[in-house]
Amino acid sequence: MAGKNLFCFFISMLFFVQGYAKAPELSASALCQEGDTMYYVRLPTVYVLPKSPFRTKRAAAQYNRLVAKVKKVYPYARMAAQLLQQYDSLYTAAPDDKTRKKYLKAVETQLFKEYGPQIRNLTISEGRILIKLIDRETKHTSYELIKEFKGGLQAAFWQGIARIFGNNLKDEYDPQKEDQLIEQILFFIFMGVY
Repeated sequence: MAGKNLFCFFISMLFFVQGYAKAPELSASALCQEGDTMYYVRLPTVYVLPKSPFRTKRAAAQYNRLVAKVKKVYPYARMAAQLLQQYDSLYTAAPDDKTRKKYLKAVETQLFKEYGPQIRNLTISEGRILIKLIDRETKHTSYELIKEFKGGLQAAFWQGIARIFGNNLKDEYDPQKEDQLIEQILFFIFMGVY
């Protein structure tokens, strides 16, 4: 009996050392019950992708361009959500409209100085993706955000400019239908595939 327990302990230690020496993300162990030894290993989730889900090279190239665009603009959408969360509480805590406008102008100047050149160099399609991703991250359309902070007249003006270039600030993110590929790309980015 002691020999079986010693054997189980030895096997458990072997899996333990082997699990941490070769692949620290694996968890291996053995369980001894009534003389039977059961070994189990917890493996990380592995996502298996088809070699090429696209029927043509053109479709694959379009998808790869979409991946590049999402990777380029997603950090701006995340940053917009973080800044909105940070500045919203300060903006609403301001005692009067004059202080709010002054605070908003200072923030706007800082943001245009810091991020204006990069945002201005986005293509129209990258801008469209950014509008969708801002809605995804903030749960508000770009139009609603501009209207809330700058007023209805400014929101209408920027909506008109966006419409001239074929975009719509009122576009909402739809991960189930229209924006399914973008959601898939974001999933792969989060998993470290892209």
